[in-house]
Amino acid sequence: MFESTFRPQSPQAQARRGAMLARLEQLRALEDRAAMASAKSKPQFDKRGQLLPRERVALLLDPGARFVPLCSLAGYLQDTPDPGTSVPGGGVVAGMGFVSGVRCMVVASDSGIEAGAIQARGLEKILRVQEIALQNRLPFVHLVESAGANLTKYQVEGFVQGGALFRNLARLSAAGIPVVTVQHGSGTAGGAYMPGLSDIVIMVRGRSRAFLAGPPLLLAATGEVATEEELGGAEMHTSVSGLGEYLAQDDREALGLARRLLGTLTPALSRQRERGQKTSLAGERALLPLPLAGEDWGEGVAAFNPQDLLALMPLHHREPVDMREVIARLVDGSDMLEFKALYGAATVCVQARIEGHAVGILSNNGPIDVAGANKATHFIQWMCQLGHPVVYLQNTTGYMVGKDSEQGGMIKHGSKMIQAVTNATVPQITIQCGASFGAGNYGMCGRGFAPRFLFSWPQATTAVMGGEQAARTMQIVAEAGMARKGITPDPAQMQTQFDEIVHRFERQADAFYTSGLVLDDGVIDPRDTRAVLAFCLDTCAEASAREPRPMQFGVARM
Repeated sequence: MFESTFRPQSPQAQARRGAMLARLEQLRALEDRAAMASAKSKPQFDKRGQLLPRERVALLLDPGARFVPLCSLAGYLQDTPDPGTSVPGGGVVAGMGFVSGVRCMVVASDSGIEAGAIQARGLEKILRVQEIALQNRLPFVHLVESAGANLTKYQVEGFVQGGALFRNLARLSAAGIPVVTVQHGSGTAGGAYMPGLSDIVIMVRGRSRAFLAGPPLLLAATGEVATEEELGGAEMHTSVSGLGEYLAQDDREALGLARRLLGTLTPALSRQRERGQKTSLAGERALLPLPLAGEDWGEGVAAFNPQDLLALMPLHHREPVDMREVIARLVDGSDMLEFKALYGAATVCVQARIEGHAVGILSNNGPIDVAGANKATHFIQWMCQLGHPVVYLQNTTGYMVGKDSEQGGMIKHGSKMIQAVTNATVPQITIQCGASFGAGNYGMCGRGFAPRFLFSWPQATTAVMGGEQAARTMQIVAEAGMARKGITPDPAQMQTQFDEIVHRFERQADAFYTSGLVLDDGVIDPRDTRAVLAFCLDTCAEASAREPRPMQFGVARM
């Protein structure tokens, strides 16, 4: 077993713990902000006899079963640059969970915010979770109540990109992956194609609406006068047009019908049932009951305290950290078989198990050098030969630079590693634990390399390089240019430019900012990492075992 040298009571560990807890408090406050913004609409929902979006999701999901929220910070700092007022979430609640024992992707319009109008980052969030559902063969359950696009904030690229949402619904159905929609409220114009492209649609009497042109647009376009019920009400669609299959009396009955429908699918080939029921993860606190973060989630627990994960990562990427200490708190029994331990030692390659799943783990104790790149390439190929998923724990400042590295073939050897990552035949899952700089982000399976799942820790940083490094580079280039022209640099002006570049890089490198851009699948509590990885590994294993029945086309509505 790995022999840890970590001292949790040391001043350094306590400082790191305090900083991480502060970031987690900020994360939870942001998630709560979205839930509270939605909950402000509760009086109107109560008056209409409706449930709030998070209440709908909680009723749909199996009580006590694992639930992994996705992209909860989507849109953060994109609606407004003010961190004190920005509301994250993109107007969508999404995550992976169990419905009647079946592992599903669940997406709900957050109609408590702007009547569920589709936001730019919310669209990206839906597209991302649709892709996850396709990759992992997850039934797609969509709880729809959306005012459609906000025409006062209309952007043509959003209209064009929105077509991908409907294309993905057709792809899911054609791939044999069920698409079930509960139409809780309005679906106007393009939003009407969400039920139209679903396999099964459940509508709510007096509340569901679906039409290509609502009464105002119809009047403006043709002069025709019609009521909402005549144009697209639930009773009309379930008895006349045939758009809906089931008519429910209220939200609760509609969600009960959805649970019954999902229960008729082939039972999930999941180890969830073997382990028994578990409470949800810490994300989306207003959605489901919380466990104590870091509790035991299954078999073969790590031998070291997962609470230590709060204090292991340094406050700044310049401080060294032994990532084997992190691995020892994630894997079964803290039992690790290290691959080529003495060769390319700054690149850590380990075989281990996470809740019984055999995995290869790649991490960084320093820059990736020539030996490390060769070692990682060999290891990834070895995992592909064994059929073991690869988990990347990113903490890298990038590939080694310098005369010796360049002459040693750093470019070609780093490219070999990138080739291996790109073409790996096993599922790849990435956790951004610390630094993720330069081409190291690529070689360690960053977002651009399409890992099955990618999550970030609160203090993770992502950038082409560090802010000070970028500012110093630009300063050297500028001073050299001025020298060639015989111009003397103004120190004050150069310092101002230096500070502006540092600020720009550091702001955009922040995990909350990058998560707001949907560059990860969510920011997680480090103590939940083992549980998140286990859920994702279960999902990948179940996807490979499922036998969907693909068709030439998706289910066509009759």
